[in-house]
Amino acid sequence: RDGAARRGAGAEYGLSHGLVGIGDTAEARINRFAEAPGGAFVWTRDTGAAYWLGRIEGPLQPADSDAQTAAGLTHVRAARWLDRPFGEYDVPAGVAATFARGGRNFQRIHDEDVERRTAEFWLFVRP
Repeated sequence: RDGAARRGAGAEYGLSHGLVGIGDTAEARINRFAEAPGGAFVWTRDTGAAYWLGRIEGPLQPADSDAQTAAGLTHVRAARWLDRPFGEYDVPAGVAATFARGGRNFQRIHDEDVERRTAEFWLFVRP
């Protein structure tokens, strides 16, 4: 998300509109976000620090509304989110660690346990 938007604003906008987005303008990061395959899992956190799990469902689109821009999003993709959030101690440890480092945009978590547990979450708590 864009640093000018309040923390969690982009996530909350995405959760309520079936989107996942970034607030970056760096071409390499935008391309990496665009190249993530459909069906890729994504984690985000809302303003209450709850974690949400989703899957990318659509192609890259530039922000097309003042509301998206106000939420700090410059580019979005359609996403399907699970209907319930997870607490910090519920999510795979690598997910919590990635957010604890303060990352604010799209990042890949290179951890087999995270990938396995994320897929299990999706299977057992389907949207």
